[in-house]
Amino acid sequence: KAAFINFISDEEWKSIEPVSSWFGPSSVLMSSMSALFKLSMWIRHGHGYLTENLGIPVWGSYAAFGLATLFLGMVLGLVSEILGADCGF
Repeated sequence: KAAFINFISDEEWKSIEPVSSWFGPSSVLMSSMSALFKLSMWIRHGHGYLTENLGIPVWGSYAAFGLATLFLGMVLGLVSEILGADCGF
């Protein structure tokens, strides 16, 4: 606590380099990391709901998320192909 108070009162904070905008809280990189963290928490809660509330075995939950991942990949690939065909790529 004393070291922190001295850091502030002696203005040692002025000698520290600021965080670059690339790693700032509002940057695209950090926003993407935040979205991935929120997604992982959603998946964790979904897994808990499937196994604890619905009584699905753990392997069944893994299979459901695996199939959802495959389905989402196919949908995103289809959308990518449709948009790519419209753009002439």
